[in-house]
Amino acid sequence: MKYIEILKENKSISTIDFVDKTYVIGKDVSCDIVLVGDNISPTHVRLTKDKDSIQIYSLSPKEDLLVNGRPVTSTILNYQDVVTIKEFTIRFVEKEDVATASDISLLRQQMHETLIEKMDLKKTKIEELADQELRNKCSRVLDGIIKQANIPPDINRQKLKKDILDEALALGPLQDLLRNEEVTEIMVNAKDKIYVEKKGKIELTNLSFTSNEHIQRIIGRIINPIGRRIDESTPMVDARLKDGSRVNAIIPPLALKGPSITIRKFSKKMFSDDDLIRFGTLTSEIMQFLNVCVRIKKNILVSGGTGTGKTCLLNVLSSAIPTNERLITIEDTAELRLPHENLVSLESRPPNIEGKGTVSIRDLVKNSLRMRPDRIVVGECRGGETLDMLQAMNTGHEGSLTTVHANSAKDALIRLETMVMMVGIELPSSVVKNQIASAINIIVQLSRFQDGSRKVISVSETKGIIDGKIIVEDIFVFKRTGTNPTGKILGKFVPTGYIPEFVDELDRIGIKFSKDILKQKTF
Repeated sequence: MKYIEILKENKSISTIDFVDKTYVIGKDVSCDIVLVGDNISPTHVRLTKDKDSIQIYSLSPKEDLLVNGRPVTSTILNYQDVVTIKEFTIRFVEKEDVATASDISLLRQQMHETLIEKMDLKKTKIEELADQELRNKCSRVLDGIIKQANIPPDINRQKLKKDILDEALALGPLQDLLRNEEVTEIMVNAKDKIYVEKKGKIELTNLSFTSNEHIQRIIGRIINPIGRRIDESTPMVDARLKDGSRVNAIIPPLALKGPSITIRKFSKKMFSDDDLIRFGTLTSEIMQFLNVCVRIKKNILVSGGTGTGKTCLLNVLSSAIPTNERLITIEDTAELRLPHENLVSLESRPPNIEGKGTVSIRDLVKNSLRMRPDRIVVGECRGGETLDMLQAMNTGHEGSLTTVHANSAKDALIRLETMVMMVGIELPSSVVKNQIASAINIIVQLSRFQDGSRKVISVSETKGIIDGKIIVEDIFVFKRTGTNPTGKILGKFVPTGYIPEFVDELDRIGIKFSKDILKQKTF
């Protein structure tokens, strides 16, 4: 039987049966063969097999389909031909030429089960699995299992051994992804669909679990040490790894295609002002203005969608708080790392296995007011704590910071109003708007673009209420000018010309700041 083998940079990444049908090849997840790459079109190539006839057609305007090194738009193929699409190679092989992905998966599963049985790992406590002595014993037993197994010659035995040990004692195929510093998010959609985010872009990996049961074992390995559970009665769970990475898991019957895991990795590198400027997230002028706002105790709201870099920017802005001030940070998962000595970091707590012991963000915000804070930093407002945060900002805790999920500065204010209404306290809309307008001084809006870049698209000031609406004035905006041939977003950060009233007070309080930074420029 013939197989299609896909190679990337001369390394085999997958093998599928080559049967009579039409294969659509591209980076769209609906394609029969998914090739993930910056220059791969959603539907790039169509490959058709009918009996012994093989034809290939280019569906992309890019002239990059090569057969045996020769550019073509369509042609008839032989089994000996080699197809090249950018960094990917496609060839046709016999069964004995290569071990298929399903062969390797089955072999790995069988050897894994044998190791579990021989080492009696099902009875081993979770915390003992990380023990180096146990790993060494498992490694020696696995060497014997591999020696006795009938392993095809093209399979890398060292990699096979490592994968099985990771499955038995660590987090299986996720372990390497957790070690990879380029990966910022891991998404398991199904046992053979593991996606990652790298540099702001999502791509499909060639990794897989052996079964849905294997995924559930890994979920259990994550949540059991911290007293959580997941089963049919509690099919969703939030947790975190030892390094602080956030984990969400959901299983059937809610997850229709099998257990799903999402891991937001905890960054080991702390970014600075210079890093954000180098990344193109903002300019030195915007950073200088925001640092001044932090120093003079303006309440700042960082707004943006999921994965736009809100927490990262919040961390950088918080670093500008004078170190002699008492700072309280409140988060669901502790991610802020600040150099302050007079710092107390608080973290909320979900219910335990018995459904008790919950400590919410709102509970912590209320408690923080009794801790004599100069400033309060809340990782994210998403519920009743919004009202408490606004009241704190309005009653002597100026210079506080928080984040919110919203797509624009105006949407952020609407979302704050909605969350206050969710508290259940009967407050007129006009009162809520007054609370928001007087509490929030500066709104920093972030966005993530299709090239993976994250940018501050606006910095705005709230100007009070007119005709029942909170007035927002943009100070800086990002103007997109186009996209270059590689897909990179082009644009520039520009001041709007609006100068906040508090800027005139800076000289009087001894802070040097040039108004020229805020003046509209002609380009």
